[in-house]
Amino acid sequence: MKLVMAIIKPFKLSEIHEALTALGIQGLTVTEVKGYGRQKGHTEIYRGAEYAVSFLPKLKIEVVCGSDMVDRVIETIAQTAKTGQIGDGKIFVLPVEQVMRIRTGETDAEAL
Repeated sequence: MKLVMAIIKPFKLSEIHEALTALGIQGLTVTEVKGYGRQKGHTEIYRGAEYAVSFLPKLKIEVVCGSDMVDRVIETIAQTAKTGQIGDGKIFVLPVEQVMRIRTGETDAEAL
């Protein structure tokens, strides 16, 4: 099993959710986060004063899937999240040792 973690632009969430659902992914976690990469933030004008916004709003999506599905999940997120502009995000893949569904006690693949 793998944990696929993607940092994306917020307005792409519904498209990614629909694409992952069509792929057969049954659950995902979304967290509002702030950060920056090569973008280095941007400047905004508020009430006539210019100020730097160093941390940009992003969403972190986390999906746990079987190792056989990880390549399709990555490709789906990458294609759906891509705008071609700086700040499209990143995808990370981490190993998952064990999963347990608390309600039923199911473990590993059955718990997904």
